[in-house]
Amino acid sequence: MTQWWRDAVVYQIYPRSFADGNGDGTGDFAGALARLPYLAELGVDAVWFSPFYPSPLADGGYDVADYCDVDPRFGTLADFDAFVAAAAELGIRVIVDIVPNHCSSAHPAFQAALAAGPGSPERDLFIFRDAPNNWQSVFGGPAWTQTPDGQWYLHLFDSSQPDWNWSNPAVPALFEKVLRFWLDRGVAGLRVDVAHGLFKDPDLPDVPDPSPSDRPSPWFHRPELIEHYAGWRAILDSYPEDVFPGRRTAVGEFWGDEITHLEPYFIPGGMPQAFNFFLFRTAWNAPALHHTITASIALADGSDVVAPWVISNHDVMRPVSRYGGSPEARSDAEVDLALGTRRARAAALLLLALPGSAYVYQGEELALPEYLDIQDADRDDPVFRRTGGARLGRDGCRVPMPWSGTRAPYGFGDNPDTWLPQPPNWAPLTVEAQLDDPDSTLSLYRKAIAHRPKGEFHWLEPEPTALAFTRGAGFACVVNFGGDPVALPDHEEIILASGPVTGGTLPQDTAVWLRLNP
Repeated sequence: MTQWWRDAVVYQIYPRSFADGNGDGTGDFAGALARLPYLAELGVDAVWFSPFYPSPLADGGYDVADYCDVDPRFGTLADFDAFVAAAAELGIRVIVDIVPNHCSSAHPAFQAALAAGPGSPERDLFIFRDAPNNWQSVFGGPAWTQTPDGQWYLHLFDSSQPDWNWSNPAVPALFEKVLRFWLDRGVAGLRVDVAHGLFKDPDLPDVPDPSPSDRPSPWFHRPELIEHYAGWRAILDSYPEDVFPGRRTAVGEFWGDEITHLEPYFIPGGMPQAFNFFLFRTAWNAPALHHTITASIALADGSDVVAPWVISNHDVMRPVSRYGGSPEARSDAEVDLALGTRRARAAALLLLALPGSAYVYQGEELALPEYLDIQDADRDDPVFRRTGGARLGRDGCRVPMPWSGTRAPYGFGDNPDTWLPQPPNWAPLTVEAQLDDPDSTLSLYRKAIAHRPKGEFHWLEPEPTALAFTRGAGFACVVNFGGDPVALPDHEEIILASGPVTGGTLPQDTAVWLRLNP
């Protein structure tokens, strides 16, 4: 089989918020299984599950207490296997989230480390020191927490998430077993959390600027990662190609402050995929996006590593609110939903017209906005807690999906008391409300996924306020970011448009797919 992931559309499921099958207000595998027909009709090639492992859920499941089981709140291993089997019947592959940089402080290995004391082999599985350095947590505050015996342990994220010591050979050996456990169960691939982390400078030096960033540092983008991921690639390639799900893949969460920070990962034999997050980090204007797209395509040119495109995920503000306000917005009132929706629909056609794979975050296809007005007492994200509310955190993009009905829980399950509250104004955004509306965002996504273009990418003559490119000989995508309409290229017909198009010109904040004249 070919590298199926090179042009796949992958749908991200945040398990707590996708569908509740047992009525406890939290999503689970039973709910996801019942919604598989929806995913098949959407037309996706694979689904990626954010963590569903046993966890205290101090960080939404990214604090893992057992890497080889299912948290009872989400179901059982048998429920997971049933989902994988049913998805395979529909030709849909499954990707699971691996969290190798850190675990939960409730993990048995960390509990044993605390009990064993300083200098023990158990403590060497993590990063303990007699005194902290000046590193800061990505979530706010110091990256070190003191234990009762006086030592300190490193956590780049929450204090409930101690970092593994990847310089200890026992840690890579542990994770090789974890990878094989899930690959042997038929998963098609792995999403690797904090893939640019893992290894730390053994000297743990103080740094001139300890503020968190994604630039190369003593804790991010270490050279040891290259050989490490080559080893994981060998594991992936050891699985048979000739039976479903075919060749196995992995996609790394590689953040960087600049695109050049990702260059080391685009070498033969490394991680098969490296997320390209720069599309949603780029301002909504033609010159900036032209630069990002050009640089991103050049990054993967000639490499066997691909860089999937994304405009949203579980860690960033939803596109409707980002494009209709700003990433710093702190209330729903600060967002122009009409403007944000127009731009998000145009961004969807841009995303799905670009060459390569695309990842779609649940609810993106419904044009859900960020729910910013969650009450402080209802917030769950440790980012909110660790910054004293200075940063709202990521709860607003993790609100349970609205499926049907006119009030909460909008068909998410039988329990109106969902783990995060839902807004009172989402009735027009439910799947039920959009399913039979040919002009809805859901219909736009379904049509775009079904008619994704193929062929080589070439820019057309640039406009100051618009982007235009072809895919193959007969297809063009045009996006207008500016205030004045722009003239469309000669074309035979309009395949899809994100908004009304009349008179041969494209309005502001609108995208169109064209079949060009032969």
